[in-house]
Amino acid sequence: MSGTEGAVLVLNAGSSSLKYQLVHPDTGDVRADGIVERIGEELSSITHGQGDEVISESLQIADHHAAIERALRCFADNGTDLATAGLAAVGHRVVHGGRTFYEPTIITPEVISEISRISTLAPLHNPANLVGITAARTFLPEVPSVAVFDTAFFHGLPDAAATYAIDRGVADLHAIRRYGFHGTSHEYVSRRAAEFLGRDVEEVNQIVLHLGNGASASAIEGGRPVDTSMGMTPLEGLVMGTRSGDIDPGLVLHLHRVAKLSVDQIDTLLNKQSGLRGLCGENDFRAISARIEQGDEAARRAYDVYIHRLRRYVGAYLITLGHVDAICFTAGVGENSAPVRADALSNLENYGIIVDAERNALRSRESRRISTDDSDVDVLVVPTNEELAIARQAAAVV
Repeated sequence: MSGTEGAVLVLNAGSSSLKYQLVHPDTGDVRADGIVERIGEELSSITHGQGDEVISESLQIADHHAAIERALRCFADNGTDLATAGLAAVGHRVVHGGRTFYEPTIITPEVISEISRISTLAPLHNPANLVGITAARTFLPEVPSVAVFDTAFFHGLPDAAATYAIDRGVADLHAIRRYGFHGTSHEYVSRRAAEFLGRDVEEVNQIVLHLGNGASASAIEGGRPVDTSMGMTPLEGLVMGTRSGDIDPGLVLHLHRVAKLSVDQIDTLLNKQSGLRGLCGENDFRAISARIEQGDEAARRAYDVYIHRLRRYVGAYLITLGHVDAICFTAGVGENSAPVRADALSNLENYGIIVDAERNALRSRESRRISTDDSDVDVLVVPTNEELAIARQAAAVV
């Protein structure tokens, strides 16, 4: 396969950004990628890499339609007209599929309408995803667009793991359940881990820790998820860059009744002003580590809270699975922070989990084992590749 024939353009539209990648689903060969940032602000930026060329420029990009138009122009400037390049599909990451979508889905006006209807379940994400879908269908009308949902992998969670203990009538009426997120990453990493170990995924019990600015954990039994940390929204679970993760639900009531915060103010507090940023004013692990080395108590406390929550989920999933073959770290923090990996799994020798300090300290972009040879549980670092996973699912549908 050469050129762009059969390739998939993967789009990940955020509230003020657009990430994209042109990738061949069979080979994983990335032909080009880029990111448009600060969409709608006074000065936006685009970085586009294609072959040996990297283009970076600052300019005003009013909306996602303009962002996609500018990205397509970058392809054209490098000799590739995507409208006539023989693309197999445009694959769109959509965060929330609700109860309706749990498989890759070819986008039609009816699908767009339903994604819009369930956007109340992910008000920070789905509307931005829809803007990207609409723009792509405008500029590439002859190329099939496929939605791949973050929640799909966890659609089949056991009832005990998916159900909140609230009035069933209320829950059923308002589609309240635990949906789980980062599913594309958890599925990809669990399969890559099995490949690394030379085993069928159906034979491997795993704990996957997707640790980035957004963070989630999953317990995967023989390739099938049986629990995950995120719930109805991506707010539940681990401590994240700006999200609180697990809290007492009564805290929300207290903030409303006593602190007199509105629902929107509480939403902003928990999603954008909490987590590591709320604890120490910083959500970049490199900056937090530097502050810890300088004796900063707030940074140390934030780190300790982060690790404590992470260990609690690891412990819970050890019990949930009963037997664990592998623990996998992935995403920005999971792939790059040796201290987080070491501290998350320290003093677990009695559970057959022993991290090798030298292996853990080595930096690599490849999948690798960081446990000792005599560790009963394989501890792995497996770089995630959500774009390739989306491309393969989109290509399979069309």
